[in-house]
Amino acid sequence: MKLNPIIPFEPVSSEEIPKGSEWISQIKWDGVRVLTYFDGQEVRLFNRKLNERTNIFPELTNVKSYTSAKSVILDGEVIALDKDGKPSFHEVMRRDGIRRTDRVKDVINLVPIYYMIFDVVLLNGEFVNNYSLMDRLNLLSEIIIPNEQIQIVPTQNDGHILFDVTKEHDLEGIICKNLNSQYIINGKNSDWKKIKNYKDLIAVVGGVTYRSEVVNSILIGLYDNEDQFWYIGNVGTGRLTGSEWKELTKAIEPLKIIDKPFINHPERLNKVQWLRPVLTVKVQYIEWPEGHSLRQPSIQAFVVHDPQKCKFED
Repeated sequence: MKLNPIIPFEPVSSEEIPKGSEWISQIKWDGVRVLTYFDGQEVRLFNRKLNERTNIFPELTNVKSYTSAKSVILDGEVIALDKDGKPSFHEVMRRDGIRRTDRVKDVINLVPIYYMIFDVVLLNGEFVNNYSLMDRLNLLSEIIIPNEQIQIVPTQNDGHILFDVTKEHDLEGIICKNLNSQYIINGKNSDWKKIKNYKDLIAVVGGVTYRSEVVNSILIGLYDNEDQFWYIGNVGTGRLTGSEWKELTKAIEPLKIIDKPFINHPERLNKVQWLRPVLTVKVQYIEWPEGHSLRQPSIQAFVVHDPQKCKFED
């Protein structure tokens, strides 16, 4: 049977960790959501935006080495680790951001990836998304053969304990899931809740500043519901290396404009080079006081995202 890519089920944001025997919790991995489609002959990988990633993560295509299923759709997160052994969005984007597939072979050993599987949507020709999560997890344990690169995401009954672990190790957060929940394709509801240890967002770059002719910070913004572009902060720290700042300096040359793209004016900044707002970046921050800029933002990685969809949350 031909397997068409689906838009996966999404959690909703929450501040509270649910209690009760019907809830389990899992680590929220700071990676890239990837679904594996195996129709019995061909293996294809797609992200949650339905962009194909088969050639980007070829290590995952030998599906018969880690599942006994005759056909399957698996849902999981592809992660990469930093030098301290922690999941790093910046590192995984070194793989996911590759646009020339001839470069993949050179980067495989430099940036090894791992597949953290947490759900099964189809098994042996039958959609199982209407099964309860408990039943789907039982199926996963029966069909997945873990190895060094492929793992089933562990579950924890006490979400508060797991959240304390994420704080201790500076991980992204947890996902709390109702064991009675179905997997709603192209859906989102409170049966799955994400509780973050730290905050992040995807924003649009509207300007840069320089030091010694190399970009040393970026000015970021978001759109409101009237499509007005608002400055929300200046970011000069994060995961970028010196060579990546130099690459950014070259990449923005065609984006330079004379007029400020923001509707408001960035505070305490001089000698800004304005840019056409097309570059998007994932930024982590401590807090966002009302009426002020992001507090202690840091760059995680540049991402491919529709700038017009980088909006303030309602």
